[in-house]
Amino acid sequence: MTGNPTVGERHPAHVPEVAVGAVCIRSARLLLVRRGRGVAVGAWSLPGGRLEFGETIAEGIRRELLEETGLHGTIGPLCGIAERVVDGHHYVIVDHWVSVDDAEAVAADDADDVVWASRADLERLQLVARLREFLDAHRVTDLLD
Repeated sequence: MTGNPTVGERHPAHVPEVAVGAVCIRSARLLLVRRGRGVAVGAWSLPGGRLEFGETIAEGIRRELLEETGLHGTIGPLCGIAERVVDGHHYVIVDHWVSVDDAEAVAADDADDVVWASRADLERLQLVARLREFLDAHRVTDLLD
């Protein structure tokens, strides 16, 4: 089998993958990371990534947040769930509200930059596909300056 799978097709390589994301707001700004490798290189997204085998959603979010920004977070309620099909991969992304410590965010791992973005910043930054729609649909942008 080559190429992208079709809807309903079952093949071990084409099973949806669970990913997680952290929705962090501090001083009316949203934490974003710029992808340095992997899917959507150069685009800005929420800190997050694939869930590892055996991890809970909360553990995965804390790990990804720490790996990509150096920040420690406390997991809050579900913000929303997004689905993306990119380059033959089907991702189911579980995004939670996360409160973070007051430390400075520093890009690391597969993030090559980090920013606390205002609503105006969202207009000028190259966001990953459909992130802006997700933020609007889940009223995240309403909380930003």
